[in-house]
Amino acid sequence: MANFNIADIKALREQLGTGMVDTKNALEEAEGDLQKAVEILRLKGAKGNAKRADRSTSEGLIAAREQDGAVTIIELACETDFVAKNERFGALADKVADAVAAAKADSAEAALAAPAGDQTVEQLISEEAAIIGEKVELRRVRTVTGDNLSVYLHRTSKDLPPQIGVVVAYSGDDAETARSIAQHISFANPTYLSREDVPAAEIEKEREIVTEISRNEGKPEAALPKIVEGRVAAFVKQVSLLEQDYAKDNKLSVAQVAKDAGITVTDFARFKVGA
Repeated sequence: MANFNIADIKALREQLGTGMVDTKNALEEAEGDLQKAVEILRLKGAKGNAKRADRSTSEGLIAAREQDGAVTIIELACETDFVAKNERFGALADKVADAVAAAKADSAEAALAAPAGDQTVEQLISEEAAIIGEKVELRRVRTVTGDNLSVYLHRTSKDLPPQIGVVVAYSGDDAETARSIAQHISFANPTYLSREDVPAAEIEKEREIVTEISRNEGKPEAALPKIVEGRVAAFVKQVSLLEQDYAKDNKLSVAQVAKDAGITVTDFARFKVGA
């Protein structure tokens, strides 16, 4: 019988984030040698990476790093919440975030090519995925620059790492209000900074949709233009950060809150795991 016990299986599983059966089998093959078991899991995992390529990754975490006047935010995805909250996956996210921030990458493609020690970020992720035994992917990356930067990471569950991350770039000195606006963004999920940033094609598409909806509702033809424009205006307000009603006081817009605080929001990024 191999020289290991339940405690060894539990310790190795928690260290690597691997499944119970795979961990037990590796320890049996390694005759209780923990280091050899890690090597076995790595080799078997590497062979399995290709097989996992088509699997979905709906879990993971958001991480952010500030460096040289910029904040880089990443979404590192995995298959299960068990892995998402595992220490090894968290350590991988830290390494990836550090490497991507150092490279100031602004896309997943550029981030994967960034150096991480003596390998690339893509190679680092592939190597760790082989050990963890799940598909792991760097889904999104964004680097935000500005005079000042505020970062807000939100946990949707106390048992999980941050699932929502927001970066706000702003000018002015009121860091508390900037953070409050970042919290608002995490909840309200705007797409654009201002109404001027909403593409005309997107507005026109929305106009076509609400026109059809209004007709199907039986609205009188003479009233349609006013109804449609009202609904289009509501859409623009919904997707534009500065136009949104402020979450902490819906009598004020985000633009008014920023103005009253003496700050100007110049850019933002919001990531949510799986969204």
